[in-house]
Amino acid sequence: MEAKDKPRLLLVEDDPALAPALALALSRRGFTMAQATDGATAFARASSEKFSVIVLDLSLPEQDGLEVLKKLREAGKSTPIIVLTARSSIGDRVQGLKAGADDYMTKPFDIDELEARIHAVLRRGTVVAETTNSGLGGLSVDRNSHVCYGDGEPLELSTRESALLLAVMERPGHAVTRDRLWQAVFSDGREAQPDAIEVVAYRLRKKISTFGVELVALRGVGYLIREKRVGDD
Repeated sequence: MEAKDKPRLLLVEDDPALAPALALALSRRGFTMAQATDGATAFARASSEKFSVIVLDLSLPEQDGLEVLKKLREAGKSTPIIVLTARSSIGDRVQGLKAGADDYMTKPFDIDELEARIHAVLRRGTVVAETTNSGLGGLSVDRNSHVCYGDGEPLELSTRESALLLAVMERPGHAVTRDRLWQAVFSDGREAQPDAIEVVAYRLRKKISTFGVELVALRGVGYLIREKRVGDD
């Protein structure tokens, strides 16, 4: 691949051990690399240079990565940004997504997954005809990042709640079997009680009830999601 055809990636990471190793690994995987080790430099480079994607750590000297992200979006920069951070709470993830991140990965991470996510956000910008979003009522899901939104705002869902919602949103109005949901929700292989799907569904139902949809249990079959009918609570 010619250098001019390679995606240009800005890696913003201040860890002196991780940054060079990650830059080398991504370079070997076909990216033209540029780097910044602090927030001010990252903002300056991202504002004045053209990049295909930015991988942005949040814990940076001088200027926090979240502030860099906010400033870039406020300045109208639409470059895809993948947040890479040790902050793993749902609140931190939601905060990053609200600030304009396209995806969010927590440390430690797998380089193969990071590469896959980079290509995923690149595809979003180039494949206009291919939709990666699906919606119902006030809900929508982004299938590349696996982020679920309610009225345009990222929902604070657990990993299992997100997995269940993504599964039923594949075919709104159609039944998804309990076996299919079990495979999606408990793919980590951890043991769970027989009624665990019902527990996850109960919690999810409460979180999405204000967005004009309802999660319906089908006895002996599974669940489906549909727009809330007139007269339903």
